[in-house]
Amino acid sequence: MPLSEDEERILNEIEDQLYETDPDLAREVSETTVYTHPLRNLKWSIAGFVASVVMMILTLSTSYILSFIGFLGMLGFALALERNARHLGRTGMQQASQSARGSALRQSFGSTTAKMRERFQRGEHGRS
Repeated sequence: MPLSEDEERILNEIEDQLYETDPDLAREVSETTVYTHPLRNLKWSIAGFVASVVMMILTLSTSYILSFIGFLGMLGFALALERNARHLGRTGMQQASQSARGSALRQSFGSTTAKMRERFQRGEHGRS
């Protein structure tokens, strides 16, 4: 059911007031999605898993106890990775990959555009 014009106007006024009174909260709310927390946990789980594997391999020849602790860490991080991947779901993974590609693309084009703009401005000032 679509909102009436009065309801839309009221929502716009509330949004404007939020941006005026607390811009940090408004920015955080606009940037945060349902997938933000599981995605962050997924990244930490991957990092912990890799660190645990490295620890297990490096300590295997020196201390079986430390290697076993590395194995337990690897197992724990693998379980956390699986749980966070389930929370994220297929839609969250697609959204995360699209936003990652988009931000990398924006950064690459942004730096190229800035360089081209700088060269162009240098060329105009040099001719004058």
